[in-house]
Amino acid sequence: MTAGPAAATPRKARKIWLMFIVATVFGAVLVSPYLLLDINNSRLDVNGEAHYALLVAHIFTALIALVLGPLQFIPAIRTRRQVHRTIGRLYLLAGVLPSALTAVPVALLSGRLITQIGLTIPAILWLVTGTLAYRAARRHDYTHHQNWMMRNYALTFLAVTSRILVPLLLLAQIPFTTTSAGSIGDNAPSMIPIGQAFGWIVNLIAAETLIRRRQSRSARSRRDTRPSTPPPGPGALDQETKGAGA
Repeated sequence: MTAGPAAATPRKARKIWLMFIVATVFGAVLVSPYLLLDINNSRLDVNGEAHYALLVAHIFTALIALVLGPLQFIPAIRTRRQVHRTIGRLYLLAGVLPSALTAVPVALLSGRLITQIGLTIPAILWLVTGTLAYRAARRHDYTHHQNWMMRNYALTFLAVTSRILVPLLLLAQIPFTTTSAGSIGDNAPSMIPIGQAFGWIVNLIAAETLIRRRQSRSARSRRDTRPSTPPPGPGALDQETKGAGA
């Protein structure tokens, strides 16, 4: 009976390492246009140097959260409490917190309603879920801590999901437009805010599904391992009868 969880641990670790690799590759691609700090290379429209500076700060701190996030869920790292705690603090304080705080003005200064909605709401949820995860850890409520961190990283992973959704949304337009498939990529910048608006919703649904599935497995495991109470023997029934007669 113990082979199941033991076998599941390496599989879980492999999946998390795969997520780490995906996050690192996407993160490198996302920050590459901003390495030279040239406003002309910005993938998003910005309104001046201040707006660009906030965008750069948001992107580079988001990279920290994107790369560190998966490491918190690797079983071998979670068992090393000090390492796990250090990574978690860096993730929240050097990644999530500054990236979320800069995301709000970046969105509001864009002047586009879809961008304002698509970035501001997940930025606020990013801060809320991070705070709840931290408070759960302080209470030593590690089950809820992990659940809130899963939701929090789902919001972090928006940086990846939105870039996956953009080409899918562009391909979905082809049957309904006269634009050729070769030039459909020209519409990519206008689709990025839409990918951002949908991406965090998709990610939170996926995270909530995983959390509920894990809770269901945990409850089923507790039921399976709970010792059953044997039925009372004849002697016990006789004692109950005598006690009732008395």
